Amino acid sequence: MSGARDGDGRYYDDFAVGDVYEHWPGRTINEADNTWFTLLTMNTHPAHFDAEYAAGTEFGRLLVNSCLTLSIVTGMTVRDTSQRAIANLGWTDIKMPAPVFVGDTLYASSEILEKRESKSRPHQGIVRFATTGRKQDDTVVMTYERTILVPIRPQEG
Repeated sequence: MSGARDGDGRYYDDFAVGDVYEHWPGRTINEADNTWFTLLTMNTHPAHFDAEYAAGTEFGRLLVNSCLTLSIVTGMTVRDTSQRAIANLGWTDIKMPAPVFVGDTLYASSEILEKRESKSRPHQGIVRFATTGRKQDDTVVMTYERTILVPIRPQEG
């Protein structure tokens, strides 16, 4: 079987400006997640994988790689926002106001900011939303806006 099945994500028509999605479940980050992601992506900053080095920083412990945080928070949004997307058109205004540490659990929510039909691609639309990532104590650790291209629901018959 190939392609999306009914119920696998939203069409353009299913989004409404102002809708807020609380993405579930959350995701607890462990040391292996952080170390593997950091080394896989060739990030050589020891604050992410050298506990002795990290102990001497202002944070006093290992920091979770911010790109891992972005990847996890974005992944949490897929089921509600981009499961049916044709293309990810980009992220803007990525902000990281608080650190994430090994053992923190991330949660995310997204608000639909804007939608419009594509001028160059009939039967497709562009949706822009703002996502907020929080950790278990409700501290905001990441915010960003993301824009996606999604199909308009096919007409039946």
